[in-house]
Amino acid sequence: MTTKHTIPSDEDLTAFIDGELTAEEAARIEAMVKEDESTAERLEFLARANLPFEQAFAPLLSEAPRAKLEAMLTAIPTQQSAKSGPTPPFATRRRFLGALAASLVAGIAIDRAVIGIGRGFSAKDENSEWRAVVADYISLYTAETLAGPVPERDVQASQLAGLDEKLGLSLSPEAVSLPGIDFKRALLLQYDGKPLAQVAYLDPETGPMALCIVKSDAGSKAPDLESRKGMNVVYWSNATHAFMLIGHAAADRITAIAEGVRGALSA
Repeated sequence: MTTKHTIPSDEDLTAFIDGELTAEEAARIEAMVKEDESTAERLEFLARANLPFEQAFAPLLSEAPRAKLEAMLTAIPTQQSAKSGPTPPFATRRRFLGALAASLVAGIAIDRAVIGIGRGFSAKDENSEWRAVVADYISLYTAETLAGPVPERDVQASQLAGLDEKLGLSLSPEAVSLPGIDFKRALLLQYDGKPLAQVAYLDPETGPMALCIVKSDAGSKAPDLESRKGMNVVYWSNATHAFMLIGHAAADRITAIAEGVRGALSA
């Protein structure tokens, strides 16, 4: 288990959320959350995030070495809960985290919603939080995740129309086109019970890139730049929506790309 000076692992934090820790262990986590901002943010992410990883990684899932994965998972020994008698493998999310790690090693992404973590923690900064959740999500993308031909314009338009309906937007393939970067797909995701639009791209120079949009009543904000999960993020908002462009491109390049798409979306 953790010590007073050790940052809790995701497994420990998930067990804390699920109420699986002893009173002493839970008190130690609570103290860390109060004292360490990064621990508090990670706990909040684990408690609130519900993006559909399975949908994003469906191409990899269909090609995964299932037999090898099943053998790996079968080899994980059954353990007993500190609070109760013997339970079957994966009866708690604590054990499921081990299966999730094995799945990712095997090239499979499992739907984050399956874990079903409760959401009992309020956000300190909603705009910052949704960017953190998206960054965690996009950091799992590789070039192989987005491999395949660029969809025809009518397919792009059809995918974008599905986003328009839920977010009150009017997106066209031209408006979300990025110079020299391939459009791959437009997805409707969900964050904190609200629709989240994601337009995914593959930059031949730096790999995956995404434009993400949520409804927001926080008011207009000029573009700003930050770094998350080793990626650069340009974010801005207008009177009705918040936007972010995230990718591995250098700060000056992604800032220029974001300025172009921001102008196109405002036209």
